[in-house]
Amino acid sequence: MKQSDALCQYLRDRGLYESREEAEHREEVLGKLDQVVKTWVREATANQGFGEEMLSVVNAKIFTFGSYRLGVHGPGADIDTLCVGPRHISRAEDFFGLLYTTLKAMPEISEITSVQESYVPVIKFVFSGISIDLLYARLNLVNIPEDLDISSKVVLRNVDADDQQTVRSLNGCRVTDQILHLVPNIEHFRTTLRCIKLWAKARGIYANVLGFLGGVNWAILVARICQLYPKGVPSVLVRGFFKVYSLWKWPNPIVLCEIEDDADLNFPVWDARKRSDRKDRMPIITPAYPSMNSSYNVTESTLYLMKNEFAEGDRKCAVILQTPLSQRNAWSDLFEKFPFFTAYKHYIKIKVSAADNDNLLTWEGWVNSRLRQLVNTVEYYTAGSLILHPWPSEMKDGVDATSTFYFIGLNRKPPQQGAQVAKDFDLRIAVYEFKMLVNGFQSRTDDMLMEIEHKRQSELPSFVLPTQGAAAAPPAPTAAAVLAARQISALASTSQAPQVAAANPGILRKRSADTMQPEYDADRSLDKRPRNEVAQPSLSNGHHVPPAGHISKPMATLDMMGDTPEDELEAKNTL
Repeated sequence: MKQSDALCQYLRDRGLYESREEAEHREEVLGKLDQVVKTWVREATANQGFGEEMLSVVNAKIFTFGSYRLGVHGPGADIDTLCVGPRHISRAEDFFGLLYTTLKAMPEISEITSVQESYVPVIKFVFSGISIDLLYARLNLVNIPEDLDISSKVVLRNVDADDQQTVRSLNGCRVTDQILHLVPNIEHFRTTLRCIKLWAKARGIYANVLGFLGGVNWAILVARICQLYPKGVPSVLVRGFFKVYSLWKWPNPIVLCEIEDDADLNFPVWDARKRSDRKDRMPIITPAYPSMNSSYNVTESTLYLMKNEFAEGDRKCAVILQTPLSQRNAWSDLFEKFPFFTAYKHYIKIKVSAADNDNLLTWEGWVNSRLRQLVNTVEYYTAGSLILHPWPSEMKDGVDATSTFYFIGLNRKPPQQGAQVAKDFDLRIAVYEFKMLVNGFQSRTDDMLMEIEHKRQSELPSFVLPTQGAAAAPPAPTAAAVLAARQISALASTSQAPQVAAANPGILRKRSADTMQPEYDADRSLDKRPRNEVAQPSLSNGHHVPPAGHISKPMATLDMMGDTPEDELEAKNTL
């Protein structure tokens, strides 16, 4: 118990619990949002020509899910919300049309953007200082009652069979309620989940959209440990979390209850016997019908990184629990921040820019939601020989407010015994395909630009480097790196954009990944295509090159030459 008390005290000292004033402010904002959607649904109904009788009773209702509904949110966290509307209120015209316009016109609303092309369409905005993610579900009802129980499976009988977006949106709330129902001790579950979320964010592996895990994934993993240790206190549950998952044989699925099928509703459910579901790398199954794999986004690289972090967390927990509390509270060691910008010798830098903040918000949201495809494509063209670590935090250079930066760390995967080791990696095709995917954004305007560069650790911009302490001496460049520097273009961009001097310390921005459903891509074929699917043209030295006509100036290419295995061993990769 003393170790659990020390852990809880550490979480309080880190400020993970919001004040009463902030809690009341959140409730006030949610109340106002509920009134906004009620007014909106009446206006949308009137626009369709319905009479006064219908206008007097028509209704829509706001529900919450995610960390807020689980009771594990902290100060500054966003609120995941769901708007449930009647059958005559459409998603495209009414939700993303009229409601979006209504919200944008409100003075209390800022940073509003819509993501209609994601697996779970969403409107994101800030309401009186509180970040909101708003989904929409349309039920086949004339009106939405105030006492609607969406945790019941009966609600799905009012969903059109082909409206999978509504099913996914409803599942956010239904999964949250089911998780709380299935854990033996809710308070111990909440404390443990707060701890694991803090750890995952510190280690740079909290981002569902980038191929790591998000809020629902971590919640299900922690809930399973609570089931395995029903009488465990938080310190025991944390140790059990790392012990179990450091030994877990993926892709064996994590399930909290029996996967239910319903012949009457007949919605598709996750089934390991299905060919498509057998390909999932790290299946974490939602406990509410219809059960889905909440971690579909996981890539080979992110799974590799998370497995290493589980093992490192298990090692640290063993040391912490052996450290006498009379000496110090050693729990802080578990939450040591991963030194991303000094951990790798090679990086991909992606710069996203637009003419104004509104366009930047839209453009960076789209690019961020597609970065996982760059990871998948690089893995494909390098036959899984590279580990790619997309950093979950967006970066600002402190100079140009209309530019945002993303970084991906690169490292060679340890080769299997007897396997041939490639010296070089040419990523031009991968970058080209990513460029084509990103440029397919339907709302893209000419001012929305993207630049991609390969950077050695010593070449990283100053705004991402630690601000305290003396800078480490840069490693001496290898022959392969010198050759790479001569071969890559200075910029890999969708068009020529002016360079911005990096003069001020970086401003860190974290996009919430704490949503109950992942943002899947519409085209999943890029994720798991067979490596022999495409004949890859190559030069005599083994470098793959794009087909003729695929590259034109300004070049949208990246040519990262790997170091020799001996040089790679010198990388400061703490994984």
